[in-house]
Amino acid sequence: MAKIFLIDELKPEDTAMLQALYSRSAESVAVHLDKVKASGSGRFMEQYYIGYGHDSIADCGSTTLFIEGLSILADKVLQDWSLYSGQETSTRYVDMSRQPILDPLATPASKAILDDWLAFYNNAGEPLKEHLRRLYPRQADEDEKVYERAIKARAFDILRAWLPAGITTQLSWHTNLRQAKDKLSLMLHHPLAEARQVAQDILTKLKEHYPSSFGYQPTAEQESYRQATMTDLAYYEADPAVDFSCRINLDKQELAQYADVLAQRPPKTCLPVILNELGNIRFDFLLDYGSFRDLQRHRNGVCRIPLLSTKFGFNEWYLNELPDDLRQQGETLLAKQIAALNALDGSAIDKQYYTALGFNVTCRVAYPLMPTIYTIELRSGKAVHPTMRAIAHKMHAALAKELPLVKLHSDLEASDWDIKRGLNTIIEKK
Repeated sequence: MAKIFLIDELKPEDTAMLQALYSRSAESVAVHLDKVKASGSGRFMEQYYIGYGHDSIADCGSTTLFIEGLSILADKVLQDWSLYSGQETSTRYVDMSRQPILDPLATPASKAILDDWLAFYNNAGEPLKEHLRRLYPRQADEDEKVYERAIKARAFDILRAWLPAGITTQLSWHTNLRQAKDKLSLMLHHPLAEARQVAQDILTKLKEHYPSSFGYQPTAEQESYRQATMTDLAYYEADPAVDFSCRINLDKQELAQYADVLAQRPPKTCLPVILNELGNIRFDFLLDYGSFRDLQRHRNGVCRIPLLSTKFGFNEWYLNELPDDLRQQGETLLAKQIAALNALDGSAIDKQYYTALGFNVTCRVAYPLMPTIYTIELRSGKAVHPTMRAIAHKMHAALAKELPLVKLHSDLEASDWDIKRGLNTIIEKK
C-alpha cells in the first residue's frame, strides 16, 4: 500500500530540495527531510539550480507575492503568463473612486484628463443606480440586500468604462521559483516603464528572500534577445480592425474519430486534454479593454495584450445602459477626452494611462479545443460582463457552424440581468 506524506511547513527552497532528492535516492522522504533540516537548501539551490541549470528543481518551490499600487496596465503585463495563478481587484465589484491614479506625464493637461474621467465615475453612480432600480425592479421573493448588491454590481459594470487605465489596483501572484525567474526576465524589458520597475522591485524582493535561487546572471546575448522580442511583441494591434473572425486550425477528419467523446460530454465538464493535439482555434475581434481583462484570465493558450487607444471607438453597450441625461453627459465627455488625448504630448504607450477602459481594442486569442470550449461556455453565462458575453456568443455560433460534432453547453438566453450577482461577494459571518 502506498504511503502518503503531506509536508507543507517548509520554506520554498527547502521544499524544492526535498523533492529533488527523490531523483537521486530511493530513500523515504522522512530520511530526506532530516538531510534538508541538517544541511539547509541554500547551497543546494545555488549549486544545482543556478550552477548546473537544473530548472525543474525550482519548479518544486513556490511563493506568493502581493503587489499593490500598480496600474491596471502593469497588472495585465504581470498576468500575461500562461502559468500565472492569483487574484486581482475587480472593477465589477469594488468602488474604484478612492484608488490613486498614476500620471506618468505629470502635466496639467494629463491631470485634467484623469480628473474628468473620475468625476464622471463618481457623479454618475447614484442616478445610475436609481435608473437600474426602475429598469430591474425587485421582485417580492428577492432578498433586499442581495438585490441592492446586484444593482451596485451592475452600476460598476457600466461605470468602469470611464475609469482610466492608470487607475491603481492590487493583485496576488502565486508562483514557483522557476516561473518567477522566467517571467521577470522578460518583464524587465517590457516597453512600459512601470512594468519594468515592478519587475525589478519583485526581483529585488525575491533575491532578499531566496538569494541562492536568484543569483543567476543572464548573458548579454540573452538580454539583447529579450529586449528585441519585448519591443516588437509586447502589444498587439490589428490594422485594419476585425469586428469578429474565427480561424479553425484543426484536423476535422481526425476530430470525427472522437464523435462519441464530443457528443457525450455533460455540462460543466472538460474534454480530455488529449484532444488538444488536434490543433487550435483562433479568434480575432473588437472588445473593450475592461472586458479584455476578464478574457485574459483564460491562460491555457495565447491571449495577446492589446494596445489601448481611442482608435477603435468607445463600446456602445456602456452608453446604451445609461439613462438619457447621463448618456448625453457621457458622450460630451468622450468627445472632449478624445480631443485632449490626441493633443497630449506623450507616446502611444504612455497615453494608455489616460485612456478609459470602455474603449475598444483589437483582441486575438488562440486556444486548443478543450480550453476553447471551456472559455466559450464559462463566458456565455449571465453573470459574465455583457460585452464579454456577446463575444462568447459569437464564438459559440462560429464553433457550432464550423465544428457541428462539438456539443456545446453555452448559456444563450437573451437577458443578462441576474440578481445572483448580489451573491458573488465575500462577507464576514457575524
